[in-house]
Amino acid sequence: MNIVTVNVGQGALAIVRHQGEAIIVDCQVPASGDDTVASVKQMMALALKNHRVRGVILTGFDSDHSEIVGASIVLRKYRPDWIMYPSYYKDTAEAKRVFALIASEVKARQDTNNPLTRIGVRVDRLASRNLAGLSDKFDFELFSPHTEDMDSSNNCSIVLKLTGRGSGGFSYLITGDTENPRWDTISRLFGSALKSHVLAAPHHGSRNATHPKSLLDIAPHTVLISAGVESQYGHPHSQALQVYARVAKHVFSTHMEGGVSLLTQPGQTEITTTLIRPMGTQADVA
Repeated sequence: MNIVTVNVGQGALAIVRHQGEAIIVDCQVPASGDDTVASVKQMMALALKNHRVRGVILTGFDSDHSEIVGASIVLRKYRPDWIMYPSYYKDTAEAKRVFALIASEVKARQDTNNPLTRIGVRVDRLASRNLAGLSDKFDFELFSPHTEDMDSSNNCSIVLKLTGRGSGGFSYLITGDTENPRWDTISRLFGSALKSHVLAAPHHGSRNATHPKSLLDIAPHTVLISAGVESQYGHPHSQALQVYARVAKHVFSTHMEGGVSLLTQPGQTEITTTLIRPMGTQADVA
């Protein structure tokens, strides 16, 4: 199992691969004028080569996690079996475009041998937090969203543990933009069930999403942050980095060294993360 945290600037896009299957998490692609666009598309093509894309998880509908260009590439080029998103309504033009795209792709593929299934999730609407039938190589355990804390789009984010089955598998906690008030509830309800080898830092390393109790529950070996170089929001926050350094052995961010993608995978003795510079070679992500 490995995770490619793609450098998309101030946004989120990750590819999780295991034994020939891939799950794409979020789909933000920088605007056409951004000089990282070519490297993002190349990284996706290399990372997904020879892998079946089972599904896409949109942690939320804010445009830094889900926007029309990235969603179009993911749905039309890589043709996943399903797309998962939190069950709430985001009243923005960009979210409406993404919803319309999903609906059109579902319709276009409904009578084919590769239909697209929509999966809207909320913890309070499910009989079980363990989502079955989505993959032959991964297990899925959902922790959020829940109606009691859905007071903002950030706190409607999906929080989900993705675990690779069998040899070489490990656990990866996907967190979207979930902020501290929601983490209070998640930690209270689920505690040690959150424990994961790798954590995708909530809200790009924001101080408002760095929750000490949940981090102790998660007890990550590695923290991965997706944040832009010289982020206008100050991500990742220096206090967040200090907290992560206290609970994890390793902390990496895509804003490091002028912008890098990250490849996280099992090593001989522990999980390792390699920095991938722009226009990385196929060997970098093989």
